[in-house]
Amino acid sequence: MNTQDGAGIEKGYSGTEYGKHGEYTNEPFVHGAATVAEATGRGGDTHRGLKSRHIQFLALGGAIGTGLFVGSGGILALVGPAPLFMAYLSMMIVVWNVMNNLAEIVTYLPMKGITIPYFVKRFVDPSLAFAAGWNYWYAYAILVAAEATAGSILLDYWATPVPAAAWITIFLIVILLLNIVAVGVFGEAEFWFASIKFITIMGLIILGFVIMLGGSPNDQGRLGFRYWNDPGAFKPYLVDGSTGRFLAYWTAFVRAGFAFITSPELIALAAGETIAPRRNIPKAARRFVWRLAIFYGFGSFIIGVIVPSNDDRLLSPTSNATASPFVIGIARAGIGGLNHVINAAVLTSAWSAGNAFLFSGSRVLYGMALSGDAPKIFGKTNRNGVPWVAVVATWSIGLLAYLNVSNTGAQVFTWFSNISTISGFIAWIVVMITYIRFRKALVHNNLLHTLPFKTPLQPYFVYFILGLIIVLTLTNGFQVFFPRNWSVSSFLAAYITIPIFLVLYIGHKIWFRTPFAIKVSNIDIISGKREMDEMCSHDKEPVPRNIWEKMWFWVA
Repeated sequence: MNTQDGAGIEKGYSGTEYGKHGEYTNEPFVHGAATVAEATGRGGDTHRGLKSRHIQFLALGGAIGTGLFVGSGGILALVGPAPLFMAYLSMMIVVWNVMNNLAEIVTYLPMKGITIPYFVKRFVDPSLAFAAGWNYWYAYAILVAAEATAGSILLDYWATPVPAAAWITIFLIVILLLNIVAVGVFGEAEFWFASIKFITIMGLIILGFVIMLGGSPNDQGRLGFRYWNDPGAFKPYLVDGSTGRFLAYWTAFVRAGFAFITSPELIALAAGETIAPRRNIPKAARRFVWRLAIFYGFGSFIIGVIVPSNDDRLLSPTSNATASPFVIGIARAGIGGLNHVINAAVLTSAWSAGNAFLFSGSRVLYGMALSGDAPKIFGKTNRNGVPWVAVVATWSIGLLAYLNVSNTGAQVFTWFSNISTISGFIAWIVVMITYIRFRKALVHNNLLHTLPFKTPLQPYFVYFILGLIIVLTLTNGFQVFFPRNWSVSSFLAAYITIPIFLVLYIGHKIWFRTPFAIKVSNIDIISGKREMDEMCSHDKEPVPRNIWEKMWFWVA
């Protein structure tokens, strides 16, 4: 074995070196192996082709998508600007915790082929891992369809004679091609997609402040907080008074989840295909939340300042939204032509997010195939290390976007966002349970000090956020229980994922007769750790040669 660099170490060591650790585990998922495929003997290996800048922008690209650019308009129209702003800030706190939980785990064991269900199986319970894996895959696949639907909504802004089905086809084919080649090609495409998004959102925030302070070329004048006074900061939801204002905030909080769900997982799922993971994953995790705070904090604030909540062009059940609230705000300011440029940039945002979600969904399905929770065929990789069968299978669910052809785009987008939001909340509950078990196992074995990456406020904060997300999950469709709002389709979109998840979990547990949970004393936190320590010990952090490189290393 090559011991001069990290390349050969991922071939693994002989299993006998771990014999002395037998007392730690009765769940030997990886013994003497540094890749999941090698340990299980199912499927091929992926390749480490994602650089630091790819990881940084992959997380950013997946998080800043149609939730901010399109979905925020629906929240604004429903409850007003104050709940919109408050909801995004609240959800960022939740995301910060989930990101920290995942980053600690995957930095500890950044093996090729890892997925969140893999860690659930190793630290919690095989039945929960089975249900979580299919839930993740389902969520990512539905999100591909949601982004394709959003793309067709944005393209409809130009009122072209091209049918929505044609736009959806182009959208889906492009992201399939980007994912089916090498992971480096995917990473490069996502880097440039996300760069356009980064420049766009920064420009929109600056432009929004200019419009707010009276820089519009038309006669709008200085907006200030005009729309917070008329039509108002809050639109009471379902009932009047303070209860209605609280319900407005709560429904905005639930809906804001669509913008963030499954985005922290993007970094975690890419860890096994990342160069120098113990350097690049913590860097991406630390910057992820601060960037979200800037983009979503200022972005949601600006939306509520430049567009009134009663503008009939906003995404709502009675209008097929033909623009994002940013585009509407620019049009209201009388800035000619720029609305078309921004709409095009927002369209690349949907493409970027769809691209990232297809990558993640395929890696979840690939990981399940390696662990025996999905058919073995999904573990096949091509010569570039891409699990192409899993990519095609995940992409095929995106064809549900064609529902947009027979229904209004706004309605279909709402269905998809509701379905994927509840799946995302369930996934976060599982992530936090897994983190709690992982940390307990480290404490039990006196190995907490070996964590390569530690985050603040743990383990106390994870318990608080876990309780909050459970409440959000159970109340995410509360409005359908008001008599005048009852709708079978809305009820199913809000809650269908819960019984599906429970059937998968309980069915697997009954069929395989698995215990409720692996005993903390039996959780395997040893296997694969030595190989990762060896591989990462050869990593040398690049030293900037000049001021420009120093700035670039700070950005990416």
